[in-house]
Order: sequence, then C-alpha cells, then structure tokens
Amino acid sequence: MSTSQTPVSQVYTWEPSNQWIAERYGLQPTDVIRFDLNTSPTAPDFLAQALAGPFDPPLNEYPDSLYGELAQAAADYVGADRYEILVGAGADEVLDIIAKTFIPAGGRAIVPIPTYSMYGVLTTQREGRLDAIPRRSAADGFGADIETILARLDGASVVWLCAPNNPTGSPEPLEGIVRILDAAAQQGTKAPTIVVDEAYFEFTRQTTVPLRETYPHLVTVRTLSKAFALPGMRVGYAVASRPTIEKLERNRPPGSISTVSAAVATWALRRPELAAAMVERVGPEREWLQAGLDAAGWTTYPSITNFVLAKVGTPEEAEDATDWLLRHGIVSRTFGPANPLRGHLRFTVRTREDDEKLIGVYRTEGDARGAIERVRDQPGFRHFPEGFIFEKYELNKDHWTEGFVTAINQPDGTIKYENE
Repeated sequence: MSTSQTPVSQVYTWEPSNQWIAERYGLQPTDVIRFDLNTSPTAPDFLAQALAGPFDPPLNEYPDSLYGELAQAAADYVGADRYEILVGAGADEVLDIIAKTFIPAGGRAIVPIPTYSMYGVLTTQREGRLDAIPRRSAADGFGADIETILARLDGASVVWLCAPNNPTGSPEPLEGIVRILDAAAQQGTKAPTIVVDEAYFEFTRQTTVPLRETYPHLVTVRTLSKAFALPGMRVGYAVASRPTIEKLERNRPPGSISTVSAAVATWALRRPELAAAMVERVGPEREWLQAGLDAAGWTTYPSITNFVLAKVGTPEEAEDATDWLLRHGIVSRTFGPANPLRGHLRFTVRTREDDEKLIGVYRTEGDARGAIERVRDQPGFRHFPEGFIFEKYELNKDHWTEGFVTAINQPDGTIKYENE
C-alpha cells in the first residue's frame, strides 16, 4: 500500500534519536550530546571483559527462562533470596509487569508529581485511574506529601514512589515511606501495592529492600542502567516477598532478556565496586555543573543523583533555551505544559568537556539575548527579518559603547555581530 506521507510510529518513545536531531538542526549525529537521558557519558570500561564469553546457553539457543544466575547475582547484591527476585528487560519492563499484576481496569494508582513519567503511562495503559498528588515545594525538598497520600490510600491499587525522585534529584526520606507502608498494612488483604523505584539507589544507599519481610505488599525496583552504566543491555529487577514475586512471575515474559544482556548484568552485579566507582566520579562533577549553571544565571536544586534540575524561568524561556541548546547539539530534558516543572530543564552530569560546552553555550547565548533585551526599548532599536539592528549601541561583553552594530541570527542558532 502506497501513501503520500511517512507513517507515524505509535510506539511510546521518550526522546528523538540522535539522527533525527542532527537532521532537524543541520548537525552530524556525532555532534549530539545527550544531557537528557540520565545515563553514563561513556561506555563502561569493563564491557569487553564481560562480553568475552563463553555464553551459557550458547547464542544459537534460547536463554534460560528462569535466568537463574542473573537472579542469584541480584539476590547476592541486595541481600535477598534468589526466589525473592524478578528480573526483566530493564526496570521499565519490571514496572510494566507490576502494573499488569496489580492495576485492574478502573483501579486507582497514587503518584506524587512531578516524578518518573512511566508510572502514569503504565497506569493509563491498564485503563487505571491516575491519582496525582502534587509534591511539596522546592523549599521542602520536593518531598512527597505523605499526609495527603495517607488520606487517599483507602481503595487504591498501587502507590508509585521514586526514591531518590526523578526528575528532581531529591531524596525521599525513609520515614515517610515507612508511614505509607504501615498505613497500607492496616488494610490487610485490601492493601495497595507500594512500589519503591530505586533506580538511583547507588547514589544514596538508602533502600527499602530489608522491609520486604515486614511488608508483603512492598515491591522494590532496581536497574543496571544508571550506576552500572548498562542502559543498552536493558536489565532491571524487583525485590519482594516470595508470595508477591509469585504473582509477578505469572505476568513475566519467558525470554525478554537476551543471553548476552543476562551474562553482562550478572558479571557486573558480582562486582559492586564498579557502580561505586561511577558514583564516586559523578559527585564532584555534579557539584561543578551545578555551580556553573548557577553562576551563568539559572537556579539549580540540590541533587543526590547523576542529574541536575535547573529553573530557567517562564515556560516560554525554557522552550527558547531548549531550542538554542539543540542548535548546538545539546539535548536537555524538557517538561510539557501540564507538567509542574514547566519552566525547568534537567541535565545529566556528563564529562567535564561536555559540561563545559553546556555552560559555554549558555553563557554565549544568554549574553546575546540579554543584550537584546537591554536595548529593545532604546531609541534606534529596529527589528528586521534577518536579525536585530542596534544604532548607537554596540555589544562588548559586559557593556555598550557608541557605535553601530548589526546582530544577525545565524543558521546554527548563534548571533553574529557586524559593525557598519
């Protein structure tokens, strides 16, 4: 069947590809720097060793449906029994299995917002009802509103919690989570499932895993995509009491993790020092990036993760910043009109070279736009389609001097100044 238009994929995606961004902004794919994914800027240096093989079973056969070695490695890593582990193709598949298991059509899922968007996606895919509860203010550390959550627990199917929280980078105090678990336990067999997503556990070391023995409705979710720097392998896992894992296993696909991914993840989990080294590197660089963004004029919030949330200004200013960053190949995490964080951008902590480029582009573009705003109402200011014309004002870094200068918008998003 022929069509005059390219079909639009209906697959749910988080972000455009490097190729799409490069074509859209006249760049090479290698020019694109992903500040939006919360992943490691480089591949782990242990990858070649982990891929050396041999693989069991061999790659011409299907993987072990039970993923026994992977489950055991995860169990050893968290201090649980292997039968208290459910593995999946990334934490997202684990979350999907949780939704399929515990959210019936019409069921209600509580989610403090802003948080990881996948909770809402999975809830609506199950035809569930999303009960969004605004988080506390930035001054209160973006913490979940525990009192409101407790007031709405009755009749809920699931409570989605993210600790530390994405995209704010803030911790979720264990005391509040325990209060929710205690209140849920009082509902007996009608208790909602409390899901604690610990994707960034290695950056904080706070965990709910030991609580599974006390609270059978608790499910803790982990991933190898962040501190272990293996997002391309797509491996995650859940930790819970055996009766809860049994319910989840009924909805797990038998072979969604490739033999290669399972082998590499097993190798990494048996070497926790690898994740610790990643966390050690990120800490100082995160502080440097925050200081640079603050000094350049944006406002960042405290973070204990591998990303930083920055207040840009109005939603329109954030959209403008997103566009001129993209013209330089810098991809930030944005927030749509319905998101409480509209007017903000989120940035992954990358290498010093990448972070310096981000700061440099922001300073250059910010200075140019600030100059335009300062003289917009001055006598002699005129706007032309090709750019901005200044009469009697000339940009010279921090001050203006007598003269005549033309500021021309360039195809790459920069502004070129020419004297006439």
